Amino acid sequence: MAVMTTRPRPRQSTTPPLRNSLRAVVLIGFMACGKTSVGLALSQRLDWTFHDLDHRIEAHEGRTIAEIFRDSGEPAFRQAERAALFTLLKELSSSPPAVIALGGGAFMQPDVRRVLAEANLPVVWLDAPPEALWERCSQQPLQRPLALNLNQFRQLYEERRRHYTEAALHVDTSGKEVQTIADEVIERLDLIGHSKEK
Repeated sequence: MAVMTTRPRPRQSTTPPLRNSLRAVVLIGFMACGKTSVGLALSQRLDWTFHDLDHRIEAHEGRTIAEIFRDSGEPAFRQAERAALFTLLKELSSSPPAVIALGGGAFMQPDVRRVLAEANLPVVWLDAPPEALWERCSQQPLQRPLALNLNQFRQLYEERRRHYTEAALHVDTSGKEVQTIADEVIERLDLIGHSKEK
């Protein structure tokens, strides 16, 4: 059961004030930054629903992200990505509050940034140095179509970073446990009143 939202207490912050009608928190960031693991921890602490956009795309398409890239190309994947997000945002009006994890390239799309801004949802950028992210990728069994080599990986990180900086909140995940990161997001977005541990 979702926790009822309450108006956050006033505090000085560089992030936009959260309204009592807050429906979701959106996590963005590069490959292996921890969006899924942190999103799950955050949703459990808040007793909110968790949505991994890549998983929704795979369920809808009936194939993996790697297969979509291979068989249909990146433009087709980006189109499916936008459609999945727009559908999810429409569902939020009649569903419990949620934590949403976007794929690493989703926030690069102007339409995605626009619709998130129009929805007035706080966007949290989970970050780490590209070398650390590359190391995490090498330790994961997940097939990543755009993780070809370290130099290409660094270049893609820098290209995306300039858009990631538009997020309301930047959280460095380096050397931190997943639960610590989730707690930091809750504290910095002033979501303490939403947490199950009050």
